[in-house]
Amino acid sequence: MPKGSRQITPEHERLDQSSTRTHHWKRWGPYLSERAWGTVREDYSASGSAWESFPHDHARSRTYRWNEDGLAGICDRHQRICFSLALWNETDPFLKERLYGLSGSDGNHSEDVKEYYYYLDSTPTHSYMKYLYKYPQKAFPYQDILQTNRARTRKDPEYELIDTGIFDKDEYFDVFVEYAKADQEDLLARITVYNRGPNPARIRILPTLWFRNTWSWSGVQPTCSVTKDEDQKETVNIQEEYYGKRYLYFENSEEILFTENNTNKKKLWGAENETPHVKDGFHDYLISGDQNAISRTHGTKVAAHHRFELPANGGHASIRLRFSNKSRDQLTNPFGDFDEIFSTRQREADEFYATLTPESVSEDGKSVQRQAFAGLLWSKQFYYYDVRTWLKGDPAQPPPSSDRLKGRNREWQHLFNADVISMPDKWEYPWYAAWDLAFHCIPFALIDPEFAKGQLLLMLREWYMHPNGQIPAYEWQYGDVNPPVHAWAALRVYQIDKKQRADKKGDTNFLARVFQKLLLNFTWWVNRKDSEGKNVFEGGFLGLDNIGVFDRSQPLPTGGRLVQSDGTSWMAMYCLNLLTIALELAKFDKTYDDLASKFWEHFIYIAQAMNHLGDEGHSLWDEKDGFYYDVLQAESCGGRVPLKIRSMVGLIPLFAVATIEEDLLDKLPDFKRRMNWFIENRGDLTKNIASLRELGENKRHLLAIAYRERLERVLKVMLDEDEFLSPHGIRALSRRHREHPYVLVVKGVEHRVDYEPAESALPLFGGNSNWRGPVWFPVNYLLIESLQKFHHYFGDSLKVECPTGSGKMMNLWDVSQEISKRLSRIFLKDENGRRPVYGASEKFQSDVHWKDYVLFYEYFHGDNGAGIGASHQTGWTGLVAKLILQSGE
Repeated sequence: MPKGSRQITPEHERLDQSSTRTHHWKRWGPYLSERAWGTVREDYSASGSAWESFPHDHARSRTYRWNEDGLAGICDRHQRICFSLALWNETDPFLKERLYGLSGSDGNHSEDVKEYYYYLDSTPTHSYMKYLYKYPQKAFPYQDILQTNRARTRKDPEYELIDTGIFDKDEYFDVFVEYAKADQEDLLARITVYNRGPNPARIRILPTLWFRNTWSWSGVQPTCSVTKDEDQKETVNIQEEYYGKRYLYFENSEEILFTENNTNKKKLWGAENETPHVKDGFHDYLISGDQNAISRTHGTKVAAHHRFELPANGGHASIRLRFSNKSRDQLTNPFGDFDEIFSTRQREADEFYATLTPESVSEDGKSVQRQAFAGLLWSKQFYYYDVRTWLKGDPAQPPPSSDRLKGRNREWQHLFNADVISMPDKWEYPWYAAWDLAFHCIPFALIDPEFAKGQLLLMLREWYMHPNGQIPAYEWQYGDVNPPVHAWAALRVYQIDKKQRADKKGDTNFLARVFQKLLLNFTWWVNRKDSEGKNVFEGGFLGLDNIGVFDRSQPLPTGGRLVQSDGTSWMAMYCLNLLTIALELAKFDKTYDDLASKFWEHFIYIAQAMNHLGDEGHSLWDEKDGFYYDVLQAESCGGRVPLKIRSMVGLIPLFAVATIEEDLLDKLPDFKRRMNWFIENRGDLTKNIASLRELGENKRHLLAIAYRERLERVLKVMLDEDEFLSPHGIRALSRRHREHPYVLVVKGVEHRVDYEPAESALPLFGGNSNWRGPVWFPVNYLLIESLQKFHHYFGDSLKVECPTGSGKMMNLWDVSQEISKRLSRIFLKDENGRRPVYGASEKFQSDVHWKDYVLFYEYFHGDNGAGIGASHQTGWTGLVAKLILQSGE
């Protein structure tokens, strides 16, 4: 990060060193997944049933092929060496080495983690990190959770760990895990455990280091090892092919345990094991008392065994470890400077975040923002997937079914991923999703713009992007279609980065690289998703899962085609994003003028198609309702049927808005001349486009699908608290559908859309996400930005009632601030000290050891703001950090 007006802290210096690659501060980080079982990568079945192919019960004993997982873990950026925590409360049937949750088929609302853990802090270089896990003292209720959720219907709420009563008497441990870097290759770990219960309690703690298994697949012997140091009782020597010799220093451990990271074939399948010690050796040693399950001298997995009995009501103990490239000759006392290093890194983390947040933000607001950034940073994960090898199988393993060559991701055999990537949620979604990632990069740009830019470029590289120009969606089906928000994210990251730079010069090299690749992606969209060449687009589910009356990713039960308001609007937005990028680049290279003209004109064609009222009948605007709808074109339904569902689909046309300043046009005379010619000579196309001729605030031109009259009509619906406007943001579906569900009967079968403010009662598109009423951060964020762009043009000349019917008039900037603050208040304490995100859960709302730790859910209840879905989806919900920064509380 170039030095600018902000105070330059040691963490800023580390970011500079990292970006110039003079010091590899990011080589080690929280890149270990929270879940590797049940993923597509580990699925070698013929049927593609990933959850059943590698279930949770196998994870203790079975080696992963592609990625490792662990509790509060870290690894290097290639995941050669991993470190995490194992725990045993002396009552559980299993050693706790990873988080437990339900598979997609076991949960009544699909997959869901059933544990409580928090990402509390991290700097961008991971020079300091902090994590909290709440570990019950009684036996973990695995069967209760599994059976109760299986027995519930989709109309029932999920059965959570807190519902089992296991925390009712505070019989649990708070396990804090902290990391600090002395330098790039010298890592310190501190584990502090508190007994929150009313009675003394025993706990075993096993800090564990191991190698990702890279040898079993080709049949070679491992070239890495961990061995006991014969001269130093609490030192383990580590030998690894790439990193050479490393050392793990323990302190006050009871014993050092070794085993191999190899599958226990005998336990799983009754076959002979390749080695006498296997992956679940520590489990068998502790739980079953099998003395032969571990080695005392060497292996590819090692743990230090600590045993504590902690006094009641806050009794605690700490463990210190150091993983270093320094031998005892260089590091005579590994723990001599340990506490000083931790104190320094914690202070530097405080200094770094103090430069970001205004003093006007409350302490609670600062805490929420910092935890949001921590969640983003902890959600980085090493992601490894070579599709070609995965489809064909490994030489030393049984060959997979040839049916796989006809199944999932078979058309993506060029894809070879082995990178650290920002995940949506490292347990529920431990795989990247392209449109999620775009939103992650906005708050990332505030704290580490180089990482944000790198992530956006990565998705466009030849080993990710399909040769035909499609950006990979997610591992369950790379060929699915997500909204085309990559250009928007790249532009916003460029602008945020530019604003933070001392010279205020943007990284045009980054912008040009993104732009060139997005030309391929834009062409793919035009060729594949505008089937009739009329500038109205399909696209499938487009990230909005169950928002439609049909599963939009599947063939329509009516036949025909669905002309999508959101698909067409996303493409109009895409055109404007690429136009804005081209205009920015044209300031430095006039060859971009022609491309700017191309995207300007393409936007005009799409906008005209959206608003057209002529013979073709493609208009997606309903004049009577003052709203945009999808249109079903099917002979079985009488030709053309507007699907009158008041949903986010009808608000997305507002995203297609941009302003162009007159002084910029004066600097680009060729583009201005072409634009003016088009306006003068193609009035048939430009007459319904806002507002090409009339200059607005500060001599700005406005490009938008929704011209003023339609904008006002849509906002009247959107800002109605009985429709879209909730106390906590804009709902994805109007609450009007609670009393007036949308119903369409096709061939005697009723299809309907009801207002469902929480979980979905239907399994449509997996059933674990719901766009029929809840509040979602990504689309709310785009609405906020869109309102601000409209305000840049209209200024105070356009005011609307907010809320509708209140009599309170606001300009569109103030409306955007109102929505922003409603979103932020989901996480902030109200006047009663309660956070809406935690709903009616008294433990989360009032317990001193719970109430200030924040979870960033996937989406939020449309009426009360309670968190729903994936509980650690800090990726796009982390946008709240940006909202607090720009709009306050």
